[in-house]
Amino acid sequence: MDVITVGSRASALAKQQAREWLALVEPRLPGVRIKRRLLTEGGDRDRTTSTLAEVARTAGGSAFSSDQERALVEGDVDVVVHSLKDLPTTLAAGTRLLTTPGPRQDVADVLCGATLDGLPEGARVGTGAPRRIAQLLHLRPDLDVVPIRGNVPTRLRHVGRGGMHAVVLASAGLNRLGMLPPSGRRQVLDPSVFPPSPGQGALGVQVRAGSPVEALLAGTGDVGVDACVRAERALLAELHGGCSVPVGAWGRIGPEGDLVLSAAVTAVDGSRQVTASGSGPVDAPEKLGGALAAELLALGAREILVAVRR
Repeated sequence: MDVITVGSRASALAKQQAREWLALVEPRLPGVRIKRRLLTEGGDRDRTTSTLAEVARTAGGSAFSSDQERALVEGDVDVVVHSLKDLPTTLAAGTRLLTTPGPRQDVADVLCGATLDGLPEGARVGTGAPRRIAQLLHLRPDLDVVPIRGNVPTRLRHVGRGGMHAVVLASAGLNRLGMLPPSGRRQVLDPSVFPPSPGQGALGVQVRAGSPVEALLAGTGDVGVDACVRAERALLAELHGGCSVPVGAWGRIGPEGDLVLSAAVTAVDGSRQVTASGSGPVDAPEKLGGALAAELLALGAREILVAVRR
């Protein structure tokens, strides 16, 4: 191929993610010209709807991936670089993910503007994600969690405005943009206690199945990172979850070289949380994700998820 068109959202973070991926693969593509195409998603156009789940329902798919998938299927782009946590577990027909690139960015969430222990009773904390809302209230039921939307700089500007004491953002996005707050004004939330969204910190590189681009880019990912995110996404798929469901999952390679997965399902009001963890071979991530999902359901996650979907 002489030209490959790479699509991504137009936000500063999405453009940085695409640059990060291209820096990994361009040395393997001598003589190939890379074209970039910026695509606008429903979540970017609609800044008035209060939740991304509502935006996704209106758009008929994901708030941050549906239009990019459509452009890929229709041949307007050859590759799409996503934040993997924004990509549904069911992909558009005729597409597939390449092996996940590595290294993966920090999976953790960050409380920006304060620490959990330093927040006063009734403090206002901003986040738009049901998972983060649920996990915050599970740890601090006294908090006033306020839904917010917008890109990373917009969300950071909420701190100190309108009585907002802090906001929660992904460490990966903050690091990629060089916007991590000073050490005294943040707390990295331990992923063993505050498990992240499945796929958080990782890039999802989507192509048309069987295309020349897929063959050209074969072998450009990291099998360890890929196993971790595949286990997380398999668990999410088994729970029939998405951006509106408070499911956290954290996969990593253990000290013995096995695949370790921890997960939590939390009631949106924080009143109840079901957790589980397990390990298995790196070459069977979907089996581990499915088994852990079944364990969560047996422990009571089903009732939590039914209540969320009402």
